[in-house]
Amino acid sequence: QVQLVESGGGLVQAGGSLRLSCAASGSIFTILVMGWYRQAPGKQRELVATITSGGFQKYADSVKVRVTISRGNVKNTVNLQMSSLKPEDRAVYYCTAEHNGRRSWGQGTQVTVSS
Repeated sequence: QVQLVESGGGLVQAGGSLRLSCAASGSIFTILVMGWYRQAPGKQRELVATITSGGFQKYADSVKVRVTISRGNVKNTVNLQMSSLKPEDRAVYYCTAEHNGRRSWGQGTQVTVSS
């Protein structure tokens, strides 16, 4: 079992920056991939970025020039640095981890971007 807790969401003005963090607990040594998805009101959950245990990063086209995903100094953490935020980036951002053929999700953190 892997548990995920996100932090760092909030309200930011358009053009601003925000950093999200996610801490995993439980069977963290089974985690192969960690990352972030987001879900805007009335829309499906979509990929933002992922990073493998080896450091390979993957980004959605809509955000790849504006976000950076990284592993924290502690093995079980992952960060998402977002800049040049737009109102359309408003969503609940979910941390996710792939482990033992399963995917775990955090509770989500709200990001709101004011125009």
